[in-house]
Amino acid sequence: MDNTFYSSGMTLSHSFRTGQLQRLKTALLSYEEEFYRALNADLGKSRFESWETEIGPVLQEISYAQRHLKSWMKPKRVATSMLHYPSSGRIFPEPYGTVLILSPWNYPVQLTLAPLVSAIAAGNCAVLSLPTASANTSKVLERLVADAFSEEYVRTFSGDIETNTRLLKEPFDYIFFTGSPRVGKIVMEAAAKNLTPVTLELGGKSPCIVDQTADIPLAARRIVWGKCLNSGQTCVAPDYILAEQSIKERLYTALKEEYGKLYGECPIQNPDYPKIINEQHFERLVSLLEGQKILSGGEYDRGLRKMELTILDAQDVGAPVMEEEIFGPILPVIPYKTLDEVKQFVNSRPKPLGLYLFTRSKKTERMIMREIPFGGGCINDTIIHLVNHNLPFGGVGNSGMGRYHGKYGFDTFTHYKGVLKRGNWLDVPVRYPPYGEKVELLKKMMK
Repeated sequence: MDNTFYSSGMTLSHSFRTGQLQRLKTALLSYEEEFYRALNADLGKSRFESWETEIGPVLQEISYAQRHLKSWMKPKRVATSMLHYPSSGRIFPEPYGTVLILSPWNYPVQLTLAPLVSAIAAGNCAVLSLPTASANTSKVLERLVADAFSEEYVRTFSGDIETNTRLLKEPFDYIFFTGSPRVGKIVMEAAAKNLTPVTLELGGKSPCIVDQTADIPLAARRIVWGKCLNSGQTCVAPDYILAEQSIKERLYTALKEEYGKLYGECPIQNPDYPKIINEQHFERLVSLLEGQKILSGGEYDRGLRKMELTILDAQDVGAPVMEEEIFGPILPVIPYKTLDEVKQFVNSRPKPLGLYLFTRSKKTERMIMREIPFGGGCINDTIIHLVNHNLPFGGVGNSGMGRYHGKYGFDTFTHYKGVLKRGNWLDVPVRYPPYGEKVELLKKMMK
């Protein structure tokens, strides 16, 4: 790993960083049509969904960083203790150096370029490991980066296992990984050998809780939308539903009806409905349906690699579909009677990346927010918390560590250097030996 470009100090100025962000924005817009074709080839994404979930969020991230970068970069004055009088304290934001960004295949544009925006804004150089499963999109990303940046500043590699293993042995200054908890452990273990700090954006089984006070048709529409986005291949997709017993049947019906309204009588033939990334993942999803009680859906087409949204009556919470992250259009529904059951069920499992609550009850809202840990989420909607720049996005426990988006992304790729400056005109002798009985005076001063 060559740090020559970073060591030159080129990346430190505001003008350089904003200029590079503008280059990225210009390049992204110039490759827009190519991304539409590539995302459709890899994941069956429509133009609308490609803009909504890939290109648009990155452009928003760039614009937000450009507007706020000057204030983010300014050293901040902080108060100091009387013990250090006369003195002043400042916090200086500085880049880590050269960072490694390992991105996944499910949102290959957004989850590669959004972290890159934060890394550039913070003044770092970057190495991007591009996903091989979404090969068409990775090829476009490779050309975009080569056109926009010098190789010494930002460069790309193919993210196959051999290359990633080699990259993880390098002493990067920071590693940002998005992917599964299983691979996240490998990344963290490799980073530990060089004492490299990491952000891990992982996943997990994100619950969706629907109580009897919820607007059932609206809840169903928003759940179906969140689950079918990218055909369920979303780290924060609703993984399963916990439905209050009294509204379970109404919710089943509403989910089926809303799915039909959104994608028609034959969703598999609908061009707005994405496909599964490859045969391996498709067959894994098919296997999850074995032995399950299917309430609606269940049809699939191996040739198109598409599967209908399949609603399950989850009789066995120990079945594979309830043990692993689904990452596809399968939605188990589990009834509950009390909120204590909900709390016990969710908290008995690894902490989820997302949680979605549909309710009109302030009491229920307070209880769930206070007593169930999770990365982030929504009340009366799904997914959309990701695109609010003022909210941090990240996991907790098994669903990840660290956060980004907006200022939180700048913070992730920034070391905050605390500096205290002492005046020379007064030097109180309390701290110097001989100490004698000065401890009582020190106690008073520290109060």
